[in-house]
Amino acid sequence: MLIATPIRSSTLIGGSSSKAEPFPPDVEMILSSMEAGRHAWKQEMENAAGDGAGAHTGEERRAGGRISYHVRAELHLFRDPPGSPPWLLYVRDADPRGLGFISTHRLPLGYGGYVELVAPTGRPLSIPCTLFRCREAVPGWYEGAMNFNREQADFHF
Repeated sequence: MLIATPIRSSTLIGGSSSKAEPFPPDVEMILSSMEAGRHAWKQEMENAAGDGAGAHTGEERRAGGRISYHVRAELHLFRDPPGSPPWLLYVRDADPRGLGFISTHRLPLGYGGYVELVAPTGRPLSIPCTLFRCREAVPGWYEGAMNFNREQADFHF
């Protein structure tokens, strides 16, 4: 399940019209499946809690829930050699403290860098961040998450 986009990005952010293009069909299908799975999991946990089958209620573990937000992003890791192209990410959800994404790359956990993307307001952003999750979701695709180093007001929905 590979898409026809480059392995590494070529400047999508900051003036290029390609950031407004729809996601490739593979990406749309994966994001749709993940969203459906999240809702099914929440429903299952709520049903189990109602039956007294467990203490977990299916509530979001985050302090504030993330909002679905689909946009391309570019990740620049500080460990990458100077001049190397950024990593292409497909953002799936965001909040003021971080975002979730999918990628065709297994990215190194704990590394810092900055992510470039367009805010919901349309403003291009470059945000210092740290990767804290990247695991295989389906063959050839990885689901990940990053924390912003500072809370981002542009993502208060």
